[in-house]
Amino acid sequence: MNTQEYIQVSMTIDPFTEENAEILIAELDELPFESFEIQAPCLNGYVQKELYDQQALKVVLAGLAYGFDVTGVSANLMPAVNWNAEWEKNFTPIVVDGKCTIKASFHKGLKRTRFNVTIDPRMAFGTGHHNTTYMMCRALLQNEAAVKGRTVLDMGCGTAILAILAAKMGAAHCYGIDIDAVAAASAYDNAIRNRVSRHVETYCGDASLLQAGKYDVILANINRNILLQDIPTYSRSLRSGGLLFVSGFYTEDLPMIQGVAQNSGLSFEGSDEMDNWCCAKFAKK
Repeated sequence: MNTQEYIQVSMTIDPFTEENAEILIAELDELPFESFEIQAPCLNGYVQKELYDQQALKVVLAGLAYGFDVTGVSANLMPAVNWNAEWEKNFTPIVVDGKCTIKASFHKGLKRTRFNVTIDPRMAFGTGHHNTTYMMCRALLQNEAAVKGRTVLDMGCGTAILAILAAKMGAAHCYGIDIDAVAAASAYDNAIRNRVSRHVETYCGDASLLQAGKYDVILANINRNILLQDIPTYSRSLRSGGLLFVSGFYTEDLPMIQGVAQNSGLSFEGSDEMDNWCCAKFAKK
């Protein structure tokens, strides 16, 4: 039974917007938080008790320069919780367009779809419930010919749902990269769990790990600011004719994403939307 003790760090954001909360999450990536909860006007982060570093958090918060402030921080020890039981209680299977089921190992007797992805839904990383993950899975399913036999990169991979799905769709090789070491380890474990570890490599790091002209498809479900910063790197890393799928931003931010992509030699191929979240497709000229 997993009864690891956690600290809840509550950070008040002024002015509060979901976008500012997403930016703060990105800035905290290098700290050992295992999950975040946006609860206006606060962002709550969860970290194992023995890994909480108050001074490291202060350094990150002091360096913010995004037009908002973190006006209050409180840290409280949470009661011991059986996280395995919490996952089992709260994680329900997801079916994407009737073609792909994302589930946990404790889900039994489900109707099988064409592709089935089994993950360990740890506290930290995506279970597929977020609209952006759903849309990215849908984008992959709609572009099967571009994936089969090709090299795919899942940037900011989390639990590696996208890399695993790409591998099951017939990608020759998939790479999963996440800035959080726990996420990268989770991605590796999930690749083994889904019996695609021969086709999926996982690494801890950022876009500096990308190699020029190496990938046929790049998947980046991160956030607007990181995408704006890294799209030029993604473009350099795509082979001619390759595809870039990005999500993690709102529909009103699409023109900014399009502008950076166009300046980086990418052509806009279309977009998807769910509850004001956006997923966009670009092609390398």
